[in-house]
Amino acid sequence: MTIELPAGFGCHVANIGVKDATDDFVVIAAEQPVPAAGVFTRSRFVGPSVTISRRNLVDGTAQAVVVVSKNANVANGPDGHADAEALVDGVAERLGCAPGEVLVASTGVIGRRYPMERVLAGVAALPHRPSGRDVRAAARGIMTTDTVEKVATATVGGGPARVVGIAKGVGMIEPDMATMIAVLLTDAAVPSALLDTVFRRVVDDTFNCVSVDTDTSTSDTAVVLASGAAGAVDASDLEAALLAVAGSLTRQIARDGEGAETLIEVHVDRARDREQAKRVGKAVVNSPLVKTAVHGADPNWGRVAMAIGKCSDDTDIDQERVVIRFGDREVYPTAVDDTELATLSDYLRGDDVRIHVSLDTGAAECTVWGCDLTDGYVRINADYTT
Repeated sequence: MTIELPAGFGCHVANIGVKDATDDFVVIAAEQPVPAAGVFTRSRFVGPSVTISRRNLVDGTAQAVVVVSKNANVANGPDGHADAEALVDGVAERLGCAPGEVLVASTGVIGRRYPMERVLAGVAALPHRPSGRDVRAAARGIMTTDTVEKVATATVGGGPARVVGIAKGVGMIEPDMATMIAVLLTDAAVPSALLDTVFRRVVDDTFNCVSVDTDTSTSDTAVVLASGAAGAVDASDLEAALLAVAGSLTRQIARDGEGAETLIEVHVDRARDREQAKRVGKAVVNSPLVKTAVHGADPNWGRVAMAIGKCSDDTDIDQERVVIRFGDREVYPTAVDDTELATLSDYLRGDDVRIHVSLDTGAAECTVWGCDLTDGYVRINADYTT
């Protein structure tokens, strides 16, 4: 099924030969500068795509986003930064806008410069008014080791305004801001300041709650642009639609984790505050022992207890008051017999596994997402550049 961009946006998708014959160059553009917001990695090895986009979003507007996939252009010094600036300048010239209105995102191999001859040739072929409407084509164009494109859409309130999002990312994922690359678009009319506030809340509840392998990327970028073509909307309706789209993309990222076979959802409730719930949830979903137990369909709840116990600074967590469940079945402190363990093993063989932890330190909660750890992950990353 074809999904179209929201009104007021067009896209251009092409292969410019960054690494292989798949599409690797995507430009999504509005007809003029529009309200925009972004959240980026806090890595100390940040790439120039992030540096430039942060700078260009200071005024809260943007007209276009350009994504180059399969090359991160990170750790290349002044030459790498100059390459990214040349990319932005070239796209701006083709679109007839100021360079400061162009955002750039890029992921892939670190430490290799863009193949600038190919990049600039791709820019020269960019239409002055990109007219593509196919969201799935754009989603495929930003993929690296993803196995499927990641797309989500929602209606704002009763319509007609929509939110549409695309994302990429399956490895090097433990966001410390947002995630990998995610571009959300809406035709709702919304002031820049409100869009920024709402988007940051949405990011914190979605992209900041996913982890595949505990590794934060140098290039994580999540941006949102609002064309305003569908008119004004209720702010709470817009936030709900953004949350639905970002939440769907978050789960798709976790499900498509490198080598993954199982989506793991960890829900922590009855916590002192949301930060504690999130910290405990991440400790569980990031544990290699928990991840491998899920992969092996081994209902070893002791590994979950171990992961909770690693949060040693949370001195109000008392093992005598903690409850652990796999799905709806309590496994601690209630004893589980061999028959129930066999049933739980069958549950862990499913595509989705939910681990539920109750701390009894308060009334807050948080849900995080991840995936199992397989030999496929090892092979993908052992052979990544060779």
